[in-house]
Amino acid sequence: MPVVSLNVNGHAHQVEADSETPLLWVIRDDIGLTGTKFGCGVAQCGACTVHVDGQPARSCVTPAAAVHGRKVTTIEGLQSKTAKAVQKAWVDLDVVQCGYCQSGQIMSATALLEQNPKPSDTDIDQAMAGNICRCATYVRIRAAIHHAAGQLSA
Repeated sequence: MPVVSLNVNGHAHQVEADSETPLLWVIRDDIGLTGTKFGCGVAQCGACTVHVDGQPARSCVTPAAAVHGRKVTTIEGLQSKTAKAVQKAWVDLDVVQCGYCQSGQIMSATALLEQNPKPSDTDIDQAMAGNICRCATYVRIRAAIHHAAGQLSA
């Protein structure tokens, strides 16, 4: 079995995996980081969202070999000021209901605010469109993103 070299959350990992193995399974099964969730397996729900070089990516359809030499960040590795503001906003506004999709939601929201620190509702809706919440907490998610943006600009 070939060895895939990954940089996940700032740590180098050498993993024996087929190059087409989805990054999601390497992160969860081989590296042991279980915050990234399996939802649909076809990049439609966003539960598996990670950052690859700072951009949101669906790890369920990203081959592990495709991130060789690139920086992968999972929910466990979010450390930026923006990420902390988003996580605090999620708590402050009691966004979570069942919580299953929330790691993907937080990953997408953090990427949005790092690229656009003062998003409109339309910006938020577009950035978050690929993240499905089966509990329909979309109004609270949008409010939390605005809250985090306000905290960052204060």
